[in-house]
Parts: sequence; structure tokens; C-alpha cells
Amino acid sequence: MTLLDGKVALVAGASRGIGAAVAAALASAGAAVAVAARTETAGRVPGTIHDVAESITASGGAALAVACDITDEQSVASAFDATIGEFGGVDIVVANAGVLWLGPVESTPLKRWQLCLDVNLTGTFLVTKAAIPHLRAQGGGSLIAVTTSGVGMIDRGANAYWVSKAAVERLYLGLAHDLRDDDVAVNCLSPARVVLTEGWQAAGGGQEMPPEMVEAPETMGRAATILAAQRADGITGTIQRSEDLLATLR
Repeated sequence: MTLLDGKVALVAGASRGIGAAVAAALASAGAAVAVAARTETAGRVPGTIHDVAESITASGGAALAVACDITDEQSVASAFDATIGEFGGVDIVVANAGVLWLGPVESTPLKRWQLCLDVNLTGTFLVTKAAIPHLRAQGGGSLIAVTTSGVGMIDRGANAYWVSKAAVERLYLGLAHDLRDDDVAVNCLSPARVVLTEGWQAAGGGQEMPPEMVEAPETMGRAATILAAQRADGITGTIQRSEDLLATLR
């Protein structure tokens, strides 16, 4: 028996990078996984929901590719409906979808600022809002938001990405209190170091990143599996760094 046998997970933003690694890790731990994102066909950046779902099923896991735009409330609701229709419920929800903009505030176009808030913050809000009734119906579960260690790097300047992720952390810290009586664990998870995802590299980051500053996306997958198994009497109301969390279990 594996850690998440019989559980159902929905991973938003799972067509590539950290989301794909988390989806694969949850499936390896026994969960049936809804692989949710907008990307259904290959484009400029590699990865689709169908690629990830097919990889999971080829490895013996259970997966469903679900088209989902997390900035659209009806699209999010439909993703949950499809997941429940296929697997019978939802126990674990990972809000991973995000967009990157690391430019200084004075040269940030309004549309880039708004995009970061719309996707990273409002998208997480919509996924989380939709998840809560389903987790209650299951008698509890786990909510995980993927954030960034950059939130605490106040010596590095300000940018839209870090601001949006900081707001997500505040949202989830408060939700942990609100959902404790529903037996829902609520946690944030970020890489301890930089993950050179396809999206990160397409945005121009990480070309000359020293190896010691780089973390494999699979590390985030293993850490997410630990948080996915939590309920309100376990780890909840925390902001975890992937490698630090894994180190506590050695």
C-alpha cells in the first residue's frame, strides 16, 4: 500500500515543470490525478496536459487530462466536475499554475502586473474556492499552493511575481485556521532553490545559474506528496521549503 492509495488529486498548472512533477509524484504515491491546465496542444513552450497524463498512465498510474483556465471561474468549476465525474471525488488540490515577471516595478507594464495578479493570486483563489466544498464533502483533505522562496528576498527589489505569491501565502495561512474544523490541511510549498522549468527558461531566467543554486522539479514532487497526505491534525498552516521539509523526515 502506498501513501495516497484511494485518494484523488487535482493539480492546476500541471502541463509542465513543477506541476507535472507534482502530478507524477502524487500518482506514484497512489493517487488518481487530474492533470489540469490550459495547454492542450504543443506550443512555444514544451508540455501539454495530455503528455503528462499519458506519461502517468504509461507508468501504471491513473490520470485524467482536464482543460482548465484558472482565471475563469466556470472553467475551474468544470475541471472539478470532470474530475469528480471520473474519479468520484477530490481529496487533494494543488494550486500551481503561475506566470513569471521579475522586472523592476518602474518598468513593469500594467498588463504584466495585472497578469501576475490574475493568474498567480486570483487563479489560486478561484481554484481554492471551488475546492473547499468538495474537500468538505470528502470529510477533509489537503490544499497546497505552490509559492516561491523569493517572497522573503527583500534585499532583491520588488516585482509583480513575488508580490502575487506573497499574497497567496497570506491567503493560505488564514485558510488553515478557517478550515481546521473541516479537517483540511492548508500549506504553501516552494522550492528551496531555483527550478529551471520550461516556463522559467522561456521567460529568460536561469541561463547561467550555478548548479548549486538549482533544484530538480522532482524534489518538489516528493515534498508535495508529504503535504498531500496531511490533515488538520498534521502539518497545516505552514510555508514549507521543499528540501527543508524532506530533510525533516530523514
